[in-house]
Amino acid sequence: MIGQLLGPVAGLASSWLDAKTTKQAAEAKLKLTEAEAKAKILLSEKTSAADWERIMAENSGSSWKDEWFVIILSLPLILCWIPAAEGWVERGFEQLDKAPDWYFYSLGIAISASFGVKGYKQFTRRK
Repeated sequence: MIGQLLGPVAGLASSWLDAKTTKQAAEAKLKLTEAEAKAKILLSEKTSAADWERIMAENSGSSWKDEWFVIILSLPLILCWIPAAEGWVERGFEQLDKAPDWYFYSLGIAISASFGVKGYKQFTRRK
């Protein structure tokens, strides 16, 4: 009699354990799938950024854009050492004080794009 009662109870307990094990396995598989998807996204982002930087480096080899910015940004520094040009530099900076903020933001973005955002980040980290 006890055996007849224990049989269904044992079957019920076994079914419950199987269901719990299946649920845990499914949850573990879901977590693994999510982790793999996140890893693929991160790898894709890193690969895309590296590809973009490589393409930009290849294209800048035949471009004068970087050199142009260096020359333009160096002119006030050079002219400050020429006595006859001191007034030009001073008046030029006075005029730049009147320029709107969007101009400087645009200029900063253009220079950062020319020399690379990483270069800008390295420059600002030094301060």
